[in-house]
Amino acid sequence: QVQLVASGGGLMQAGGSLRLSCAASGGTISRYAMGWVRQAPGKEREFVAGISWRGDSTYYVDSMKGRFTCSRENAKDTVYLQMNSLKPEDTAVYDCAVKYGSRWSALRNYDHWGQGTQVTVSS
Repeated sequence: QVQLVASGGGLMQAGGSLRLSCAASGGTISRYAMGWVRQAPGKEREFVAGISWRGDSTYYVDSMKGRFTCSRENAKDTVYLQMNSLKPEDTAVYDCAVKYGSRWSALRNYDHWGQGTQVTVSS
C-alpha cells in the first residue's frame, strides 16, 4: 500500500513562510486528488487544502485563501503546501492523505494518512 510522509514543518515567527511536502512511496499518488489536514492541540482534525490529481484545481478553507497554496509534482509523487503569512492559530500537526470521496472537507473521504509534521508559529 502507498505510504505518505509529510515533512517540512518547523518553528516560524508570525508572518513567516514554510513549505510542507508530502511524498509517496510503495505506490503512486499521481492519479489521485490529495488533501492537507491539520490538528491543533485540543482540537479536532480539520481539512485545510486540497488539489486535484492533475494539479489544475485547488481548494482551501476560507482562513487559508490568499495565504496557502497547494501544488504537486506528479513525476515526483509529491504534493506541496506553501504556507505564507503564518499566524499563531496555524500551529498544528499537518498531514496529507489520498482523496477518494467527492467532498473535499469530509475527512471520511481520505485514506493513507501520513505521519504528520509539526508546524509551530510563534507570536
